[in-house]
Amino acid sequence: MLQNQLDFDELKTLDLFGGTGSISYELASRGVNDLTIVEKDEKMFSFIKKTAEALRLENFKVIRSDVFRFIDKCHEKFDLIFAGPPYALQNIDDLPKLVFEKQLLAEDGRFILEHTPKNNYEAFSNFKSSRNYGTTVFSIFEPHPDPA
Repeated sequence: MLQNQLDFDELKTLDLFGGTGSISYELASRGVNDLTIVEKDEKMFSFIKKTAEALRLENFKVIRSDVFRFIDKCHEKFDLIFAGPPYALQNIDDLPKLVFEKQLLAEDGRFILEHTPKNNYEAFSNFKSSRNYGTTVFSIFEPHPDPA
């Protein structure tokens, strides 16, 4: 879905709620060279690190942290942020707000949030579009362009 919109070779990416790391492995296979994954669970964190080493991925940072704590302390900007939180996450609606409050997206960046159809972000000011795949929805957010 993003292949025609972004130059993957130039992206700096952030994968929140990394899980197995599959999103970042996919991004690496498409040429992304600057990948950061945040994963809280110790077993999943170790799995991601071990898999990244086995795949010989360079410029691949795995951070063991609570996502909300990471966002609060992060001062970097990313071209693409993907968040695939557990569907039972109570404060999922805070994620888009925090990403934009902390200004984590680069000027032409995209934030993609995976969620269930029960969550709707169309009223959020940075909402751009969504893709519905039955029980999974991907909402896409972009920063507002700076006024000239």
